[in-house]
Amino acid sequence: MSVPIAAPAQHRQSGIASNALSVLNSVFGLPAFRRAQEEIVRHVTNGGNCLVLMPTGGGKSLCYQLPSLLRQGCGIVVSPLIALMRDQVAGLIEAGVKAAVLNSTLSFNEAAAVEARLLAGDLDLLYVAPERLLTPRCLAMLDRAQIALFAIDEAHCVSQWGHDFRPEYIGLSVIAERFPNVPRIALTATADELTRREIIDRLHLAAAPSFVASFDRPNIKYEIVDKQNAQAQLKNFIAERHAGDAGIVYCLSRAKVEDTAAALNKAGVPALAYHAGLDANMRARHQDHFINEDGVVIVATIAFGMGIDKPDVRFVAHLDLPKSIEAYYQETGRAGRDGKPSTAWMAYGLSDIVQQRRMIEESSGSETFKRVSIGKLEALVGLAETANCRRSRLLGYFGETPAAAKCGNCDNCLSPPQLRDGKVIAQKLLSCAYRTGQRFGAMHLIDVLVGRMTERVRQFGHHKLSVFGIGSELNEKQWRAAFRQLVAIGHLQADSDAFGALKLTETARGVLKGETEVMLREVAAGSRHRPNRTKSRRGDIAPRSADAGEAGSPALIGILRTWRSEVARKRGVPAYVVLHDSTIDGIATLRPKTLGQLREIPGIGDKKLEHYGDELLALVTAAG
Repeated sequence: MSVPIAAPAQHRQSGIASNALSVLNSVFGLPAFRRAQEEIVRHVTNGGNCLVLMPTGGGKSLCYQLPSLLRQGCGIVVSPLIALMRDQVAGLIEAGVKAAVLNSTLSFNEAAAVEARLLAGDLDLLYVAPERLLTPRCLAMLDRAQIALFAIDEAHCVSQWGHDFRPEYIGLSVIAERFPNVPRIALTATADELTRREIIDRLHLAAAPSFVASFDRPNIKYEIVDKQNAQAQLKNFIAERHAGDAGIVYCLSRAKVEDTAAALNKAGVPALAYHAGLDANMRARHQDHFINEDGVVIVATIAFGMGIDKPDVRFVAHLDLPKSIEAYYQETGRAGRDGKPSTAWMAYGLSDIVQQRRMIEESSGSETFKRVSIGKLEALVGLAETANCRRSRLLGYFGETPAAAKCGNCDNCLSPPQLRDGKVIAQKLLSCAYRTGQRFGAMHLIDVLVGRMTERVRQFGHHKLSVFGIGSELNEKQWRAAFRQLVAIGHLQADSDAFGALKLTETARGVLKGETEVMLREVAAGSRHRPNRTKSRRGDIAPRSADAGEAGSPALIGILRTWRSEVARKRGVPAYVVLHDSTIDGIATLRPKTLGQLREIPGIGDKKLEHYGDELLALVTAAG
């Protein structure tokens, strides 16, 4: 359904703009572009190359889908994510777009049929896995086809410094070399300056503009808590804040995934496990169940989530520290794609830093890779330990200056931590680590500081040291927080050669001599923050996220969702491919009486109006 571009040349820009807006409305049911979408669409439709950095849920897909429809030929979308390919193609077909996939899930005959459609000019968009595209057969086929553009999605995968490096992505430089006159658009939601430079270099985009949208996701509340009993904390968090909501819980190990899923199910939370150790069919079933059903929680390793377009994920929880801010941002970005209030919650402790640092040191990477990885880990620890606005810290990492110093929608803004002079505490802690030989972890050092006569303390004679019992004014929780903060500041570091022993750094000398100021966050002895409501960025009190933004009748919303589930099941597509929650909310709020009124609701394009219009109006009428 490619749309011809207006001519002559002097009318080209206005013609592209009017055609793009028309297609945006008729195909996708959207009344207007967001942020830089229109500028990007115009640039690529005109034949330009570019790099696009736009947050998850920010509308990246339209930046290549629309130009593919506006230009002659088929848009080739390179993606490593089978789930994303499948769901986006299903959504495009629902909207009346001729789309298909070419990846390992297809049989030989199915792949041959897709290839025949491409060569016959019967496709608007074709999603291709990178390893498939790089085969001589596929490249030869593309030589014979009319190509509208190449879109390299998840472009950060090309960078060895990125959080999700894929070796097969390096070969994508062949696109620029073999198809120099076909526009290329590289897209990603996460890339620091180092990663951006590598994307530009490897994909030959040095002469192309970069469109960098704001990384801010104002609907996501960022919250990081002191890890004590992570599973119990998670269960409380879900029960108090997100009961009945869809969510993703990330764990580092397969065993922890299984244990956490079992614990949630025992607590009455419908949860499924997802990790590489499961049978492929079971992984697929669990993923499909999560995508297609409401209120399911998936507990997963980081192998899960990339390419998941489910828009109504209300929370993402981390029970282990990710590797970098990029990974944290990418994973938390799975929440709230529909723009509704959502939460990014993480339980974090000193053992997480020790574990991640050990993994880096024991990896087979080069010294440069290890140094960069440790720098990225330290940046994430800084985000976890900051006493200031977390959103400002997060945006600053990506080179963005926030509009305000405080966002009003993170735990530090909502409940500002108190700072105190921590010089004496730091001196006691560092002295204890030094006098015990810098060979022990935090738990043993805390036993010495509080004067706890354990078997190990007696075994090593540490009860005879001058530091034994000098820290009795703080309890274990408070000392644990102090250790974490000194590691984050850089006065202590974990020794990967001594199984997590804490040793002093060069900067510790200044603290011990009293020359260096140390400010620490105040940690209450036993208080626990248990909010059941969250403030919005405007400062008012918002109800729990499941109800936020639902101005229409709850009864009608329930009817519409039930209808949507039935249609999705019959058509074999995720429920949100039929209609997004925001579209259902719009129908329930406006209660359209005619097809014309229904067509005005965002998310209702021409094909969806044709397929579902009469049924939706009947449901609204029946609901009174």
